[in-house]
Amino acid sequence: ELVKALPEDENRETGMENVIEAVASFKKPGLTGRGLYELKSECTNEFNLYFYHYSRAEQSKAEEAQRKLKRQNREDTALPPPVLPPFCPLFASLVNILQSDVLLCIMGTVLQWAVEPNGYSWSESMLQRVLHLIGMALQEEKQHLENSSEDNLVTFTFTQKISRPGESPLASPSILATLETLQNAPHLEVHKDMIKWLLRTFNAIKKLKERSSISPVVETERSIMEENARDKDKAERKRKADIARLRREKIMAQMSEMQRHFIDENKELFQQTVEELDTSTSTLHDNGSVVPDTTLITLGPQQTRVAEQRQVVICILCQEEQEFKVDNKAMVLAAFVQRSTVLSKNRSKVIEDFEKYDPLFMHPDLVCGTHTGSCGHIMHAQCWQRYFDAVQAKEQRRQQRLRVHTSYDVENGEFLCPLCECISNTVIPLLPPPRTLYNRLDFSDQPGLAEWIEATSQQIKAMHMLQEKGNISCDISCLNSEEMDELPLPEGFIPDFLPKNPYSESIREMLRTFGTAAYKVGLKVHPNEMDPRVSIVCWGSCAYTIQSIERILADEDKPLFGQLPCRQDDCLKSLTRFAAAQWTVSPISVIQGHFSRLFTSLVPNEKIETSPSILDIDMFHLLVSLVLAFPSVQCQDFSGTSLATGDLHLFHLVMMAHIVQILLTSSTEENGMDQENTNEEEDLAVLSLYKNLCQCTGSALKEVTSGWHLCKSIKTGIMPFMRCSALFFHYLNGVPVPQELQVSGPNQFEHLCSYLCLPTNLACLFQENSKMATLIESWCSHKEVFRYLRGERSAISYPRESNKLIDLPEDYSCLINQASNFSCPKSGGDKSRAPTLCLVCGSMLCSQSYCCQTEVEGEDVGACTAHTYTCGSGVSIFLRVRECQVLFLAGKTKGCFYPPPYLDDYGETDQGLRRGNPLHLCKERYKKIQKLWQQHCITEEIGHAQEANQSLAGIDWQHL
Repeated sequence: ELVKALPEDENRETGMENVIEAVASFKKPGLTGRGLYELKSECTNEFNLYFYHYSRAEQSKAEEAQRKLKRQNREDTALPPPVLPPFCPLFASLVNILQSDVLLCIMGTVLQWAVEPNGYSWSESMLQRVLHLIGMALQEEKQHLENSSEDNLVTFTFTQKISRPGESPLASPSILATLETLQNAPHLEVHKDMIKWLLRTFNAIKKLKERSSISPVVETERSIMEENARDKDKAERKRKADIARLRREKIMAQMSEMQRHFIDENKELFQQTVEELDTSTSTLHDNGSVVPDTTLITLGPQQTRVAEQRQVVICILCQEEQEFKVDNKAMVLAAFVQRSTVLSKNRSKVIEDFEKYDPLFMHPDLVCGTHTGSCGHIMHAQCWQRYFDAVQAKEQRRQQRLRVHTSYDVENGEFLCPLCECISNTVIPLLPPPRTLYNRLDFSDQPGLAEWIEATSQQIKAMHMLQEKGNISCDISCLNSEEMDELPLPEGFIPDFLPKNPYSESIREMLRTFGTAAYKVGLKVHPNEMDPRVSIVCWGSCAYTIQSIERILADEDKPLFGQLPCRQDDCLKSLTRFAAAQWTVSPISVIQGHFSRLFTSLVPNEKIETSPSILDIDMFHLLVSLVLAFPSVQCQDFSGTSLATGDLHLFHLVMMAHIVQILLTSSTEENGMDQENTNEEEDLAVLSLYKNLCQCTGSALKEVTSGWHLCKSIKTGIMPFMRCSALFFHYLNGVPVPQELQVSGPNQFEHLCSYLCLPTNLACLFQENSKMATLIESWCSHKEVFRYLRGERSAISYPRESNKLIDLPEDYSCLINQASNFSCPKSGGDKSRAPTLCLVCGSMLCSQSYCCQTEVEGEDVGACTAHTYTCGSGVSIFLRVRECQVLFLAGKTKGCFYPPPYLDDYGETDQGLRRGNPLHLCKERYKKIQKLWQQHCITEEIGHAQEANQSLAGIDWQHL
């Protein structure tokens, strides 16, 4: 408005920029907001808190900025009024308003209210205005004294008037005395510096008067009167303070007597409360005492034992506290499940028919996973159900009145978190550590890996024979006891034993609810809680979510533990514990069938011949599925083998398969890197393993003579797997994390090995187990391995590189030139009206045009919406080049516009290219967009944007 009102010169410029540069310096923005001008330090004395053109919000921001600047410079935070320019002679008498009786009475009244804060209804803004007016008056009087001459009498005597006490009958203290009282008031800490400044200014004016020769006799009489008035004020304040102190002491004595009387009447209740507090304190002390003196191990028979902690949470809807136990009512966490290609290494691969798709084995290219996120807010399951029913009823009424899209789709089970309004589509039940419910007592003589593999293989064979005898109905109850006795069952294995489900009906219902939601979203099918793939999708979601978070931490160079936000920490804990308990609500024979197929991919079984090659299995997904399915077999094993032993052997087995996978696919070129800290024994062991692989593959592998390079490639390739495993077993078993893993530092590999019960020389795993030679031979003899070694197919190498958004040019004009050369692929070479760049894969699309519409799920959609389904499983990020605008899309009905990463010299965006200033890439902003994508927050960002701006819901996003 100011710029529009200014006159322009012949160059159509107002000169405003020169004025701004004289008083302020420009500060470019960070990740958010606009570029801002900051007042120069030499101009701070001219800052006026009550500048006429300030809005209330602007005034608050300006005040906070000035106080912050003063704190940084270690100055007091007083904001005195500036020295105002003098009035012209015609209006010179206006300043007398500041010393008028009415205004002085108002000032004294507000200050007196502030002395007794409970006496009257006053506000801090009233007090701040009064202090500002007093400051203006003092500045005015000081200016008058400095500019006066001997002939001119100073008529502005504000200091004299504020030194006089009030007249009878009120006899109120003077304004000056009240200011001295307020100087030490604890409830006015914010204004203390301003009051001190007023008193200092008053003293300075007093000294200025003393130096001048204005009415010395009168001044002496006035000073004597002032001193007498101050003595009276001090005596009166002392008398009032003594009365208030005696009254407080009397009230405190009465309260102490009432407390003692209450305790005497309720001795039993009081004693019980003290005992509970002592118990909880000792429990916490026991938990903390494990950490410092012992080596923390998260799995295996040597797993660190941690006393179970009592966990009490508060429902955000009813505000009631509840401890979550297996037999209590269910407590749930709002969650959002979505399909994801953030980690995908093959975006061209598309799953055609989800109804027939088998998700048991995840391919290493992680083509499409199921990610689960949460805002971390907790509710009772019943409270959530009532809330969701109310949301459904409201949306049904809304749809009858208004046919518009909302930020969430109730028909797909979506809702907004009642507290933070994050989009959610299901809930995760909160559970105690599930492993403690099934982990029977450990025996001292636990079997080794070879013995355990043999026993588990026999149990799997026995289960297959039972299925065949039961006419492949998986119903063992149809077999009589004689038929059971005829089967060659392993010792201690009782296949007809069905364990009791330890969870309450409420928790079991929530286990089924989340499992069905993950199955429906992950496979894009209709809900069916009896489908055997439900448990597989739940295990896969747990593994994929852990892998996503591990990649984010690794890319940001953050430690594995200690840097996770609370919402992610709560989500991982709840998701892992849910996945570990999900088998309890599925038919046990189905889970045992999954375990048989998973186990057979590493330990061959003649009954199952369709196992994929180890080159086509993501080992962390395999580990999670094996460990979480194993209790269904172990619960029928009464031979004495503990669940912890099975976890350790499964981890070691998958670990060795992954090492072989790394050696088969890694680049074995010996570069000229300096060999540091070489361990000859470790190098020889790895060379021996590699030679064994060469023999098993018929010398198809390249010959390598440096064991150090092999060790380096193994450790580098296996670190992501070990980091994910540490996260998984930490949340599964609840063992505290060593301090070394909570900070970034050297020797992270050794600390992970210690926490995961691994030798630092990983080749020792192969040497300690005699059965491994046979297993390695079976892995290497798979036809897909030979095809890869002959160069007939590709394979993922390790470690996998993290996916990032495409690289953008520094100058935006390069993108404009690229878009100007883009032609619509379906209109015979015509230029596209709205060229749009996919920031995930780099494809240029013809957006918002009927020519490039295609059909997706029976509905015509634009090029961008269709591209999200092939590139991002329904979620993607685009840059609309001619509008310089970032577009977030999620499905057909959700979308929003987001500030682009290109800024002009003033640090501002130019959406729509209206100003035409040169634009350059802001890497910090682009990293923020990339982080939103990597953290799977695009849909959440869209939800917040549509809730804040209802007009976004009316846009037909599917046509873009």
